[in-house]
Amino acid sequence: MLMNLLWGLSTMMACLLVQSVLVIAAIRHYRRREPWLNHPSFWSSVAVITGVMLLLVIGNMAQVALWALLFLALEEFQQFGEAFYHSAVNFATLGYGDVVMSAPHKLLGPLEAINGALMIGMSTAALISVFQDALQKMTRTRRQ
Repeated sequence: MLMNLLWGLSTMMACLLVQSVLVIAAIRHYRRREPWLNHPSFWSSVAVITGVMLLLVIGNMAQVALWALLFLALEEFQQFGEAFYHSAVNFATLGYGDVVMSAPHKLLGPLEAINGALMIGMSTAALISVFQDALQKMTRTRRQ
């Protein structure tokens, strides 16, 4: 169990690093395109918000891949696709149960679910923050 905790916590730390890098990239993307929000076009605003969302989704998918690589390294799965699927189910806290890991590594599933809930929450917070800021800027621009 101790080894699972060490592997799980190490993977969580790597995921936090990935998430931090992608959130910073998403915020930089938004800041570089802020002038687009002063344009009266609805589609320019949609493009800015969509770019932020895509960067955040890429970050979450990268984290799913990190967990999948851990599962492969522990020989829980033979193919990356199956490991990625299982990882995505855990990360998104779906818990289908159609694919399960062996008893020695079962603890990694709940650890990944905790990690996923935190990181998806962080992505949601970043996206909402950007969306609120964009909405304020668009509202100001249209009033002028």
